[in-house]
Amino acid sequence: MMFRVDRDVLAEAVAWTARSLPARPSVPVLAGMRLEVTENGQLKLSGFDYEVSAEVTLELQTGEAGVVLVSGRLLAEITRALPAQPVDFVVEGAKAVVTCGSARFTLLTMPVEDYPSLPTMPPAAGRIGSDVFASAVGQVAVAAGKDDTLPMLTGVRVEIEGDTVTLAATDRYRLAVRELKWQPGQPDFSAIAMIPGRTLADTAKALGGTGAEVEIALSSAGGTGEGMIGFSSAGRRTTTRLLDPEFPKYRSLLPTEFSARAELPTAAFVEAVKRVALVAERNTPVRLAFRGDEVVLEAGSGDEAQAVEVLPVDFEGDDINIAFNHQFLLEGLGAIDSDVARLQMTTSTKPAILTGGKPTDDGSAPDYRYLIMPIRLSS
Repeated sequence: MMFRVDRDVLAEAVAWTARSLPARPSVPVLAGMRLEVTENGQLKLSGFDYEVSAEVTLELQTGEAGVVLVSGRLLAEITRALPAQPVDFVVEGAKAVVTCGSARFTLLTMPVEDYPSLPTMPPAAGRIGSDVFASAVGQVAVAAGKDDTLPMLTGVRVEIEGDTVTLAATDRYRLAVRELKWQPGQPDFSAIAMIPGRTLADTAKALGGTGAEVEIALSSAGGTGEGMIGFSSAGRRTTTRLLDPEFPKYRSLLPTEFSARAELPTAAFVEAVKRVALVAERNTPVRLAFRGDEVVLEAGSGDEAQAVEVLPVDFEGDDINIAFNHQFLLEGLGAIDSDVARLQMTTSTKPAILTGGKPTDDGSAPDYRYLIMPIRLSS
């Protein structure tokens, strides 16, 4: 087996494939990256850990068919460090030789026959722009839980009804919901899937920015390929196993009536929260007091460092004192993707809704909502 390919093309493909390799593989062979030169002159690089698979297909000008398995992370480090010249990859017995300019590396190969076969993609369900997909997933995945002992809270729930996709995630302290449109293969397509949040975020980020569309492969209810979802774009494809679809009935958690509404510039709000939070311990809140046309941000107490900052605000409703985990508040502000942050509140102990921009003309809910639970203030 041998091939020649441009260094930048190879390094990018290897890096993309290596991101799915396990840091601590259950068996050594899963740390490998499979490279195959096909009879029709394509190079396929793939990785699989029984949960997530990744594969990139490149067109070659020069190549000799064959298959080899080498250390994926080592190959990624090598290709990233190579000079900007064509790369020659040749298998010589039990070793693979990588040559680029005056640099030459020899890698030990791994038993390719022990490597698991990549899963088959589920049937294609529809398409969506890669940038829209990456943005929407980023907005929602921020609220997914990190505690693996509660797997139902570590995922992003995907609900598809026709041309509407709803993404939702919660860790019990905040909830993020995003609705968006896509192009279903069938107008009446319907499905629900629970995707590991970290995997979905990595996939969306890796496929975003290509300018191409992302094809989503997902079985409809009761269809073939259940238990798995696939994404493909610009010669790249990835699959992941789905989590149990159990998820809180989140729609009932979203309040529809509020006693107060505040609008203020997102950037100024973010900077003020960051400054005030410098004196806040990890689990102590940032306090917000809305009065008339200003909001007072405070953190700390009389027995420790304190910080206070005042911002002008467009405010309607009853005066309110409310407190939030500053990290959750900052992550929500970073996700709304708007110059104006809109915070709607009921009482100091009930959930608040953070959205971006002005309300819609028809009174419908905005396409992105970030619910955040307040921290009860001591009296």
